[in-house]
Amino acid sequence: MTLSEIYDLIKNELSLVDKKILEQFTSKVLLVNQVGHYIVNNGGKKIRPVIALLCSKAIGLNTFKALDVAVFIELIHTATLLHDDVVDESVLRRGEQTAHKTFGNAASILVGDYIYTRSFQIMANLDSLPIIKIMSDATNIIAEGEVLQLMNCNNPEITESEYIDVIYFKTARLFEATTSSIGILNKSNNIELEALRDYGKYIGTTFQIIDDYLDYVASDERIGKRIGDDLNEGKTTLPVIHARSHASPEEKEFIDQAILKPSSNTNLTKMIQIFEKYNSLEYVKERAKNESQKAIQAISIIQDSVYKDALINLAKLASSREY
Repeated sequence: MTLSEIYDLIKNELSLVDKKILEQFTSKVLLVNQVGHYIVNNGGKKIRPVIALLCSKAIGLNTFKALDVAVFIELIHTATLLHDDVVDESVLRRGEQTAHKTFGNAASILVGDYIYTRSFQIMANLDSLPIIKIMSDATNIIAEGEVLQLMNCNNPEITESEYIDVIYFKTARLFEATTSSIGILNKSNNIELEALRDYGKYIGTTFQIIDDYLDYVASDERIGKRIGDDLNEGKTTLPVIHARSHASPEEKEFIDQAILKPSSNTNLTKMIQIFEKYNSLEYVKERAKNESQKAIQAISIIQDSVYKDALINLAKLASSREY
């Protein structure tokens, strides 16, 4: 099953999600609507809403109920992107100029705050205290993850375990909250809730590991941002961690200096050569594949259907994607 075929299964629902997201930007403050529409119209895979909708169909939840989850999850994700791009000083997002480059840092941060609060207004309308608790915990942990990543910048001594903690906090936790919210709405039993939660956690980890892999191998046009941004920002991601653990003393010194004092694409070229020497990128791909297999195993208890097949294929595609 291709990604296009997966999206086709829920194309009508996704259209409703897009419509409901745009309806959230009806502020009397014009700039809020301008920034909101700019972000939404720049596209994106909407992978979290897709997962929410597929999970709802796989467990028999009324899709209409899942729409609100899909909407508030995408709004939270959008808010984090607005804030992240300011912190990282990113120039491109999805191949377009980032919002803070277009509207300024202050506007991006404040509109990000607005989007966060809109998402919680939608949650409140669901009248589900467990969902509000899960999402408030998740957004708090996401913020902790971003602060932790900031603290880890320019630190070449990050371990793989510490790296996994960061990507769980900043990325996988929102996936986990997405699938957990669907289970709660469905009043799923503990076994089904755990299956959904673990699927979200592991597919979220898969996506982030591959994002960090693509930062070194994909073309700028495919990934919609500049290749090597992580290195230029002094981020010690999994390819660097693996290579450093196998490097010679001279190579290790180079890696440390590249992370401590990011400079230019000269560092990127040599770093990739070190990755190739120690098969670091292959290791990262295999690590992502292992996480996707955990996601697939997690939903083995869910009744077979085309929607479960789509979730399984989505996990496989997540670990093999090239953009």
